Amino acid sequence: MLTIRPERPDQPEVAALLEQLDAYLASLYPPEANHILDVQALLAPDVYFQVARRAGRLVGIGAFRRMPGETATGGEPYGEIKRMFVPPAERGQRIAEKLLHSLEDRLRTESYRWALLETGVDQHEAIRLYERCGYVRRGAFAGYPDNGLSAFYAKAL
Repeated sequence: MLTIRPERPDQPEVAALLEQLDAYLASLYPPEANHILDVQALLAPDVYFQVARRAGRLVGIGAFRRMPGETATGGEPYGEIKRMFVPPAERGQRIAEKLLHSLEDRLRTESYRWALLETGVDQHEAIRLYERCGYVRRGAFAGYPDNGLSAFYAKAL
């Protein structure tokens, strides 16, 4: 049975999974194109971090950062989806989809009306996931550069 719940990102096994994600991103993009929240940033009060476990074994992570309104969002506050990752050996079981839906549910509970995210154009599996889950392309936000390496998405909650 899959369980999804908030946990600290500074646990050794979670930190190891974050390092795996960072290595994957580093293999695809130059350092300046990776917009990564490190473990310390994930511990900030404006971040909600959760893990997925099956029989106690870590099988995925995801987070959102609570963001204030800005010009690019018409002044509307939003949750920015961050650090979504399921190890390759665990893919194909809809774990990422369940993590994403759980994050969206929490955003709704906190009265956010929008979930936004930035992902890389070469992360085809991630793009398929987000589009399958109802995210639509949009312009850059949160000061991200529109450098051709990022794809920006939003979903009305």
